[in-house]
Amino acid sequence: MDVTSTVLLVFLGVPALVFGVLVFTLNSMARVTFALLASLVCVGGVVTVLGLPYLGMVIVLMMVMEMVIMAVFMIAYMMNPAGLMPMSMLHNKRGALVISSVVFAALVAGIFVVPWPGHAGALPRDTTFQAGMALMGPQMLTMVTLGFVLLATMVGATVLATRRGRYDRFGDDLDQRPARDPAGGGVGR
Repeated sequence: MDVTSTVLLVFLGVPALVFGVLVFTLNSMARVTFALLASLVCVGGVVTVLGLPYLGMVIVLMMVMEMVIMAVFMIAYMMNPAGLMPMSMLHNKRGALVISSVVFAALVAGIFVVPWPGHAGALPRDTTFQAGMALMGPQMLTMVTLGFVLLATMVGATVLATRRGRYDRFGDDLDQRPARDPAGGGVGR
């Protein structure tokens, strides 16, 4: 590993840990969501620096979409305003501290105890292809097709669930001035 990669690992790894700690120390769901997002984006960067750009980008894209959707739903549906009310993310503090300390110690010990395999042979030409084949094997085309079908389903469901379009408040000929909201209330009523 060259100097640039090492610097990038430190540059991305330290914020990943800091934001991970913030997930458990911040006092609102919205702030925790964005701290978790920042931590996982840094983890995606670490995975990319370690030579798996496909997995790194999948982590980043998946976590960005997941956290944004979670934040939108918190703002729309939580009882407290936008998940900003003070709360604690820690439950069973003593038990969680014991369990997490034991797991952390075991993982750190594993780094030094496990005999790591040596590098043999040349690196694969395309790590993205190798990771894709390892993850999905011959089902890659099926998964790509399913991804597009799921996206089309989500967009279609959203369109069908909306009663009115963007310009309905201007009338059938777009000449309604001032604009009137057909759902009731609003300007011009």
